[in-house]
Amino acid sequence: MERKRRAPVAAATITLSTALALAGTATGCTSSDNTPKLRVEVVATRPHDPGAFTEGLEVDGSVLYEGTGLSGSSYVRAIDLSTGAELARADLPAPLFGEGITRAGDLLWQLTYKDGVAIARDPATLAELRTTHFDGEGWGLCTHDNRVVMSNGSSTLTFRDPQTFAITGSVALTSHEDARLNELDCAPDGSVYANTWPTNTILRIDPDTGEVLARIGASGLLPGSARTPDTDVLNGIAHLPGTDHFLLTGKKWPTSYEVRFVPV
Repeated sequence: MERKRRAPVAAATITLSTALALAGTATGCTSSDNTPKLRVEVVATRPHDPGAFTEGLEVDGSVLYEGTGLSGSSYVRAIDLSTGAELARADLPAPLFGEGITRAGDLLWQLTYKDGVAIARDPATLAELRTTHFDGEGWGLCTHDNRVVMSNGSSTLTFRDPQTFAITGSVALTSHEDARLNELDCAPDGSVYANTWPTNTILRIDPDTGEVLARIGASGLLPGSARTPDTDVLNGIAHLPGTDHFLLTGKKWPTSYEVRFVPV
C-alpha cells in the first residue's frame, strides 16, 4: 500500500498519549532523547481546501504556494495570502503524482513522487518552463541561501543547485535516524523544519551538521470533530515572513493553523 493512500486514523480512536508515543517511535526517539521539545500554540486559523492533498506549502512575500498530490488530481497553485484568492494554477497530467514545491529565485520547482521528474515553473504564471530527471523518490523541498534542500522519505537531506537541480551535497541526521522527512520549510535563521511522515512531529534541523535542534509536537491540532474518512496526516509547513509564526495544515484538512512554537 502506498504511503500516500494509507487509511487515515480517526482521532477519536487514539488517545493523545498513544499518538505522542507513536510519534516518538516513528522519528527514532527514545526515552533517553535529549532533543529540546516544543509544542504548537495556535495564533489564528484560516480556511483550507478540504480536497487538497497537501504535499508542499511555501510563503513568498504575499503569495502562498501549495502543491498537492495523488495521480490525476495533482496541481500547484499560487494564492493571495491575505484574501485567499487563487492567482494561478497548473495541473499535472496523470500519472504524475505531485510532491514538494519551492520558490528558488526566478523559478518555482515542483517535485513528483516516484516519477523522477522535477518541474521548473514560472513563479507568477506557474507555466512549465522545463523538466529535469532525478533519481529516487521526491518528497519535500525548500530553499535558503541559493541552495535547494530536498527530502526523499529518509533521514537524509539532499542539496541541489537552484537553476539546474543538480546535486551539490547531502547531510544525514545525527539523531532520529528513523525519521522519514517529508514536507520542508527553510526558515530565515537557516534551519530546516521538516514534517516527519506519518506522525504529528516536526523536526527543526541544522542543515549544515544534521543536528536535530528541536522536536515539535503537533498532536491534536485538527480536532476529531473536523475529521472525515478522507482526512489524512499533518503535512505542510510555511514560515510567515516578518513573524515568528508558521502556517501548518494537512492532507485534505479543512483548516490551516497559524502557530508559534513554544516550550513544552
